[in-house]
Amino acid sequence: MSFSLSSLIGSLPGAVSQGLLWGVMALGVMMSYRILDFSDLTVDSSLCTGAAVNAVMLAAGLHPLLALAGATVAGLLAGLMTGLLHTVLDIPPILSGILSQLALYSINMRILGRANYPLLGVETLLSLREPPAAILKGSLAAVLLVLLLNWFFTTERGYAIRATGSNAGMARAQGINTASATVLTLMLSNALIGLSGGLISQYQGYADVNMGRGAIVIGLASIILGEELPGLKGRFPLRLVATVLGSILYYIVITLVLQMGLNTNDLKLLSALVVALALGVPVLRRKSALKRSIMAGMNQPETEENE
Repeated sequence: MSFSLSSLIGSLPGAVSQGLLWGVMALGVMMSYRILDFSDLTVDSSLCTGAAVNAVMLAAGLHPLLALAGATVAGLLAGLMTGLLHTVLDIPPILSGILSQLALYSINMRILGRANYPLLGVETLLSLREPPAAILKGSLAAVLLVLLLNWFFTTERGYAIRATGSNAGMARAQGINTASATVLTLMLSNALIGLSGGLISQYQGYADVNMGRGAIVIGLASIILGEELPGLKGRFPLRLVATVLGSILYYIVITLVLQMGLNTNDLKLLSALVVALALGVPVLRRKSALKRSIMAGMNQPETEENE
């Protein structure tokens, strides 16, 4: 195992640029997971759907911005499918996402026509060979999306979505159509995920049918890491910013452990451990605090009696 500080510093621009592009996906996951309280597993395939549509449109000679718009619409339709499975057919959230994920795998293969679709010699907005430019454009995209999401969730429709995620029963009692709010959220969530797939495809120079595998774990890790950053808790806009910063932090950590000699085959295991620890440690802390509180309560009468 070897570690080179200079090599790590040289890898940081690439890590930051990837973190920004995957941060767009993390914003989509945050919408379904944190705001709507909907465990949407469509992510692992809708990201690839966006990448596939983006790649095919670029290969057809269309402008990269049009290709990204196509990727966004493709993700939006994927979210619509999941939303209808859940609201119309009353299929549980996790199973709805799994069904959409399975269906999209075949759809993605149909779109691509092969397992891997290279973008050699095709004009793109981003390039793996130019991380500084990718950081600039990725930062611009992230800022615009954070501003748009912050504005949207201060509208009547946005508040309806937040109310649905907080307490669906109470939201229905207030006259909110929770089914339409759920479908709309899943559409917007997967639209962001499809956009992220298109950005990543342009950055990496290819689209692969397996490129979204494990994306939900990366999204959750980004959200959880962002929530632990100091000074970014509380207000909604700060939570959005924290999600993107959490994605950047995640890829910096990944770059660090790779520089320390971690086998790339173990990256999924590392991601799962990060999410499991981040989710489990607060629960263990609460249980420990509750246990101490109970023990203190049991000892209090005995102390007073002795006095």
